[in-house]
Amino acid sequence: MRLMIARCSVDYIGRLEAHLPLADRLLMVKADGSVSIHADDRAYKPLNWMTPPCTLTETEEDGQIKWVVENKKGEQLRITIEQVHSDVHHELGKDPGLQKDGVEAHLQELLAEHIETLGAGYSLVRREYPTAIGPVDILAKDAQGRTVAVEIKRRGGIDGVEQLTRYLELLNRDELLAPVHGVFAAQEIKPQARTLAKDRGIECVTLDYDDLRGIESTELRLF
Repeated sequence: MRLMIARCSVDYIGRLEAHLPLADRLLMVKADGSVSIHADDRAYKPLNWMTPPCTLTETEEDGQIKWVVENKKGEQLRITIEQVHSDVHHELGKDPGLQKDGVEAHLQELLAEHIETLGAGYSLVRREYPTAIGPVDILAKDAQGRTVAVEIKRRGGIDGVEQLTRYLELLNRDELLAPVHGVFAAQEIKPQARTLAKDRGIECVTLDYDDLRGIESTELRLF
């Protein structure tokens, strides 16, 4: 991983055009080839990014460093670096991934096995569907053939909705999957998370662990 703190401007050239004026920012280049640009006041969400596969070309001209990051579709991030404050490289090695607690992991397994509990006509595409920022718990198709991304939590809070939102932003860039709809599933969903999910067009599903295990019934309460 390469982490650079630099004074830079950024232009996105693709289906639309976007410009970030000159300012101090964090530039992150990961081992998988992804490039993201971060501000200090936007939490974890980057200002702009390019997911792999993509190429990064670095040149120097008139005392400025220029990066051109291009993906297979010809979309580009053009980054002009005026001043470098810090530029470091770290080898992180292979990450073991997020270890879910037993109940959460079992909920994912049970829901994948009985995916039609989300609705008649649902079919499973894959568990742990990979993205550049981590795997989506479940990728499915609904009765209309639309792609659905499902994020599963034991206790559903705002952070879980934010996590699913980031997955949806990436998945909807894939023309073979888009449009991708979101389902936030948990044993307990906090009111604030439910409000945020509704605002973002994400469906909330309350899961009953015992019901899914077949101890009582297979009924799910949908909201």
